[in-house]
Amino acid sequence: DTMATGQLFSKTTQALFYNYKQLPIQRMLDFDFLCGRETPSVAGIINPGSEGFQKLFFGQEEIAIPVHPAIEAACAAHPTADVFINFASFRSAAASSMSALKQPTIRVVAIIAEGVPESDTKQLIAYARANNKVVIGPATVGGIQAGAFKIGDTAGTIDNIIHCKLYRPGSVGFVSKSGGMSNELYNSIARVTDGIYEGIAIGGDVFPGSTLSDHVLRFNNIPQVKMIVVLGELGGRDEYSLVEALKQGKINKPVVAWVSGTCATLFKSEVQFGHAGAKSGGEMESAQAKNEALREAGAVVPTSYEALEGVIKETFDKLAEGGKITAVKEITPPQIPEDLNSAIKSGKVRAPTHIISTISDDRGEEPTYAGVPMSSIVEQGLGVGDVISLLWFKRSLPRYCTRFIEICIMLCADHGPCVSGAHNTIVTARAGKDLVSSLVSGLLTIGPRFGGAIDDAARYFKDAYDRGLTPYEFVESMKKKGIRVPGIGHRIKRGDNRDKRVELLQEFSRANFPSVKYMEYAVEVETYTLSKSNNLVLNVDGAIGSLFLDLLAGSGMFTKQEIDEIVGIGYLNGLFVLARSIGLIGHTFDQKRLKQPLYRHPWEDVLYTK
Repeated sequence: DTMATGQLFSKTTQALFYNYKQLPIQRMLDFDFLCGRETPSVAGIINPGSEGFQKLFFGQEEIAIPVHPAIEAACAAHPTADVFINFASFRSAAASSMSALKQPTIRVVAIIAEGVPESDTKQLIAYARANNKVVIGPATVGGIQAGAFKIGDTAGTIDNIIHCKLYRPGSVGFVSKSGGMSNELYNSIARVTDGIYEGIAIGGDVFPGSTLSDHVLRFNNIPQVKMIVVLGELGGRDEYSLVEALKQGKINKPVVAWVSGTCATLFKSEVQFGHAGAKSGGEMESAQAKNEALREAGAVVPTSYEALEGVIKETFDKLAEGGKITAVKEITPPQIPEDLNSAIKSGKVRAPTHIISTISDDRGEEPTYAGVPMSSIVEQGLGVGDVISLLWFKRSLPRYCTRFIEICIMLCADHGPCVSGAHNTIVTARAGKDLVSSLVSGLLTIGPRFGGAIDDAARYFKDAYDRGLTPYEFVESMKKKGIRVPGIGHRIKRGDNRDKRVELLQEFSRANFPSVKYMEYAVEVETYTLSKSNNLVLNVDGAIGSLFLDLLAGSGMFTKQEIDEIVGIGYLNGLFVLARSIGLIGHTFDQKRLKQPLYRHPWEDVLYTK
C-alpha cells in the first residue's frame, strides 16, 4: 500500500507538471539544485494542445523540458515519473486528475486548484483508494520532502527554504490543512528542532484527497521521522480519525497537535473562515472540541497557538535527551544563480541559449549523429543512407530503407545539362563565379516545376489513398481544381517507353519493402491517366514520392503524426536537393575544367516581338 509504506518521495522522484506555469516549476528546479539532486524533479510538462520544449534553469545550466499535448503521451515518454502535479483550473482539475490516476505509472496526484466540485473529489478519492494511489489536495500548495523533492510553490521562496533548512532532512513529520500556515510552522520547527523530514498540506477542502491521519500513519512508518506535528482547523471531522488512530495505539511516535480556529466561539453565528472546510458545523467540529479530543487521546496539545512552538521544542528535546535523535550533519547549500534581470544590477548573470539542436553534438571526444559516435558509424561500415537516416530522421532505419535512400540519390544526381538547374549552374560557372555561387544558382530553380514535385506527389497520393479515393475520383477532382497531378507526366517518356529509373525503383521496392500500397496506388492512377494520354506516365518524382510513403508507413518506425510532419516539412524535396547537388557540382567542375568562356544566349534562339 503506497500510503502505508511511508515514503512517497525520494531524491530521485520525478514529476509530470500539468498546465505550464514557469514560476512553480523554476522553484522546484531551484530546490533540486539546493538539495544537490542529480536529476531535475520535473521530467515533463503537459500543456494540452501544445508540444515541444520549455527552457528552464537547473542551477547554472539551462535545460529543455519536453512539453506533451496529452497525459498519456507524457506518461509513455517518462515512465519513471510517478508524481502528477496538477495546476489546472478548478474547472478541468478533476478530469485531468482522474486521467492521471488511471495511468499505471502515476502513484501520487497533487491537485492545487481551489473550488473543485466535492462530488468530483469523492470520485477521485474512491478511485485512488481502490487502486492504491495517493491524492494530495485539492486546494493545496502540495508538500515537501526536505532535501529531496518539493511540489510546486511549497515553502515559498528560496530564501525561506534556506531559512527553514529544508534543503536537508530533519526528524519532524509535519501535516496541516493549510499551505500558508505550513510556512510559519516550517520556520518554527526549524528554530526549535533539527527541522522537517517531510511536510504535507492536505488542502482546505471539506473532502481532502488524503487526510491528516493518512499522513500521520504514514509518517509513523518512516524510520527517519522521530516526531509528528499536526496543524488542523475547525470544521469537518478529519481530526477525529487521528484521535481514533491514537486511541487504538497505531501511532508510536510523539504527536504534537493544534487545531486552529478557537476564536470562532467569539462569534454568535456560524463563521466561514478562509477554506471551504473551515466552518464550524456544531460542537464536535469546533476547534476546542477537537483539541480536547486529541489531548485525551495522547497527543501533546498546547494551550494556545502561541504556545505551539514551545511544546514542539519540549517534545524534541525529550527525544534528543533519550538518544532518539541522530545529529544532523549541517551542510551549506549551493548558491542559486540570480536571474538575468535582477543579476544585471549585481553583476551575477546567467544567459539563456539562443538555439536548440537535437540531431548532432560536437562537444565530446568525437562528434555524434543522433547520439551515434562517428567511429561507430565508420566501424559498422554504414553508408550515406544511414547518415541521412540519423541526421534527418534521428533514428537508425533498416538497411532496405537506407539503401532505397541511396538509390534515390544515385538516380536523381543529374539529368543532363539542359534542365533548368544544370543550365543555371553552367551559366554561372562560365561567368567565372565560385563553386558555391554556381551550385546555389542551380539549386534556386528547384521548386514546384523543377524537382519539387516529389513532395507534392507524396502529399497528393497520400491524401487520396488515405481518403480511399479511386484513381478516377482522384484524377478528376484534381482536374476540377485545375491542378496537374504531380508525379504523373513526362516530356519524353511514354506508356510504351517507360522511364528506366522508375522501373528500377519499383523492382527494388517490390523485392525489399514490407508493403508498397502507396506505390501500387500510384500505378493504378497511372493506368487511368494513360487511358487519357500516352505521355501521362508515372515519372521519377511520383515513384520516389509514393515509395517514400511506403518506406515511412511500412517500416513501422514512424507514427502517423510523424509521417504527416515529414511530408509537410518537405523531407522529400530535401532528398532531391541533396541528390541534384552532386550533379550541379559536377557541372561546375566540368565547365571550369573546360575553361568555358562567358555564356551569351544566341540571338537566333530568341523571338523578338512587339
